[in-house]
Amino acid sequence: MGASEGQIAPIVLKRARALYQKKLRQGEVSNPCYLAKDATRPSTARNGNPGRRFYVICEAQKSFHAVSSGYGNGRKLRRANFANGRQCAKNFSNAEGSKLTAGGAYVTAETRTSFKGYYQHSGKTKPFYRTFLLFDGEGETSNARERAIGGHPAVFLKWQCRFKNPQSTHADKDGYVPYGKLVNYTGGRSNGCTTWSQTASKEILALVERNPTTLYIYPESKDINAVAKAVKQGQPLSRAGVYWNAACLQAIGAPKFWPKRTLQPIINQWRSSLPQQPPLELPICR
Repeated sequence: MGASEGQIAPIVLKRARALYQKKLRQGEVSNPCYLAKDATRPSTARNGNPGRRFYVICEAQKSFHAVSSGYGNGRKLRRANFANGRQCAKNFSNAEGSKLTAGGAYVTAETRTSFKGYYQHSGKTKPFYRTFLLFDGEGETSNARERAIGGHPAVFLKWQCRFKNPQSTHADKDGYVPYGKLVNYTGGRSNGCTTWSQTASKEILALVERNPTTLYIYPESKDINAVAKAVKQGQPLSRAGVYWNAACLQAIGAPKFWPKRTLQPIINQWRSSLPQQPPLELPICR
């Protein structure tokens, strides 16, 4: 435990362990390992590598593994700016469409694998599939399914064009399939989901496939509000009995939690104001 790279803050471990033991007693999980995430830590470590802020803890095996993970990037709207920078998260929310991280209790659920398109790899055109691990939340995170919040590899396919491939099971009615470039954003920002490197994703997905476990994400709204209050009063966090990564707190000034009841109407109004767009039609690949 500790604040250094590769360590876990005591409060994060304490809460993650309490959630896991509670779900074990209730019979909701039987996985020998549990998960935790500290979204107050920076995206990049001092050595330039992605910062490790996601933890896989297997007490029976005396195993502790820290890996990188993304946090929600948020949005910048006319009525509210709740966007996050690349290095440290300032804004958090449980509002649908906020693209922000919501801390609290989750249990991993089923996985869904979907086709994203084709890409070039080692001189060959290959299909790209991405597996998404669903989360079930409770309390402030109970709308995780509504928000499509879960975990997946930090990579997406940026579509560029489409080509004729009627033999593909993924071809449209005219026989075309999308083609694009793989973009890796390991350790960066996400649309609110928990993201991992492709290597870490394989290990984590294998660990929880048909064997759910708990995931605790720090901070919750009560932590965010307590830290913001301490900062406003000029009180050291240690004296206030609250925790935030020191480097990121210095970078963001003070964190902010945007409750669903406040932010959802703003997001809904923004969506309704958007002009209707014609269906996307990719150009033919050359």
